[in-house]
Amino acid sequence: MTLLVLNSGSSSFKFAVYRDPGAGSGQHGDLVERLRGQVHGLPHAPVMAWHSEREPAREVALEAPSDQRAALRAVLDWLRAEGLVERVEAVGHRVVHGGETLAAPCRVDGAVLELLDSLVPLAPLHQPHCVAGIRAMAAIATEVPQVACFDTGFHATQPPLHTTLPVPAAWRERGARRYGFHGLSYESIAHQLPALLGPAADGRVVVAHLGSGASLCGMRERRSVRTTMGLSTLDGLVMATRPGALDVGFALYALDHLGLEVGELGRGLYHESGLLGLSGISADMRVLAASDDARARFAIEAFCQRAAQEIAATAVALGGCDALVFTAGIGENDAGVRAAIAELLGWMGARIDAQANAAHGPRLHASQSAFGLWVVPTDEERVIARHTAALVRGG
Repeated sequence: MTLLVLNSGSSSFKFAVYRDPGAGSGQHGDLVERLRGQVHGLPHAPVMAWHSEREPAREVALEAPSDQRAALRAVLDWLRAEGLVERVEAVGHRVVHGGETLAAPCRVDGAVLELLDSLVPLAPLHQPHCVAGIRAMAAIATEVPQVACFDTGFHATQPPLHTTLPVPAAWRERGARRYGFHGLSYESIAHQLPALLGPAADGRVVVAHLGSGASLCGMRERRSVRTTMGLSTLDGLVMATRPGALDVGFALYALDHLGLEVGELGRGLYHESGLLGLSGISADMRVLAASDDARARFAIEAFCQRAAQEIAATAVALGGCDALVFTAGIGENDAGVRAAIAELLGWMGARIDAQANAAHGPRLHASQSAFGLWVVPTDEERVIARHTAALVRGG
């Protein structure tokens, strides 16, 4: 069975193709990655880039202008023409929000699509594109089963203490609560932990997903106990263009006294804050790290300070910390950020090995560290493929 995984955005989408050998092969459930890639530059200058273990990275320009459906059809036609994919037998989608109802991956039907549409206000930047990707694929291949996998789902195990907002009960009854995101990434890490940590994998583990979007997840028995994002993807850590934890009074002040309209406030919080807002230079950590500008150094310091504070808070929720795992773009690749966060956690007993950190691990901690420090690459696409294969095989 050939599986396609889609992660849809506003001007781009990521894709990956897996082969599920099936029960008769003796490799039941052992998914083989065929290739992965991305289409970016939609709609006016779409370009498809892809690579595999056997093939070097390649790029090809697609016909423009192109919407997501046309670009997706072009990708599938190209892969077939190159002899890489004969036909797709199931599609798995990353969907940011499943709400309170959709905690586990599920087959997509009309009722599911209707529910996903209703959740757009909770994830206005991401949810519409997730749903659009599902509809685009359905229009291309109506008979191919589609599976939705939710970034909120991994956090369904959080106790009410960490999901209940201290607001009027009438608001909570209408869905106001903490959800949490990046769940597919955290599930990927949870799946990999036993190979690294052995029995300690089921201990008190804090995972730092540090990328353009950033959050933390505290796990016990590899299940989510506490996470830093809440009702929306704005909460928690300083991010590329989002502020993270912010005094809610600021929003009232901005509306009442700064003269901002709701739409302007939303654009500022989602697109102009975080590293970009602090530095005035860039939202890209790599650009900031290469800059001699004091504003860039300040933005990085604020990013690391907030991360360390939230790691400590998460350790409180777990009753301690046995391991801290860094993942995602910044977490996996920025040794300077990892070292700065570890130094801020020195009072907790964190001790990083400079040489191991420079080599990007996977083990980062020095022998005298009170808890383990690790780098573990995340693989959300494989998690989605695994769920998709299981649901389609099970009917």
